[in-house]
Amino acid sequence: MTTDTVHRGAGPAPAWAVRVAHLIPLIVLPSGLWRIALVAGLPIGASAYGAPVRPGVGESVYIVSLSLVSEGLALLSFGLVRPWGEVFAGWLPLVGGRPVPPRFAVTAATTGAVALTLIWGYAAWGVVMDGNDLAFTPPGFALLLACYAPLLLWGPLLLLLALAYHHRHRAPHPPWPR
Repeated sequence: MTTDTVHRGAGPAPAWAVRVAHLIPLIVLPSGLWRIALVAGLPIGASAYGAPVRPGVGESVYIVSLSLVSEGLALLSFGLVRPWGEVFAGWLPLVGGRPVPPRFAVTAATTGAVALTLIWGYAAWGVVMDGNDLAFTPPGFALLLACYAPLLLWGPLLLLLALAYHHRHRAPHPPWPR
């Protein structure tokens, strides 16, 4: 049996991994709600050099879509701890209904984790270097930071889930020759 096959005896995910999978969508949610509040015109302290931010229709669709896609991607972390994540959805062409190769799942999750860590690390570095360069009100900038700071955890937590998934699905090692 190769490492690219699903090991039926992988067993359930550890309890800590299940908790982490539940935590990921919750840490992504505040930033999505902040973006939706921005589109809705709620007074969240967002201003562009003194004038309130009022996104146009196209920008609003993009901002809401970004929030929905981000939350959808965060929810995919459940696939690393639930049995449904070990079989491709039946509606997918060519692979539907087939087992997800563990190497594919681990590679995809690890790549995503590294990308998220770099994206949000770069964004945090920009805030450290430039501060409130968008001229938000001080309470508005504090709210923005409170909503976006949890995203710094998304990549590392996803990497933990990928490692736990890899550990559960790795091929058993043959015993040492005597």
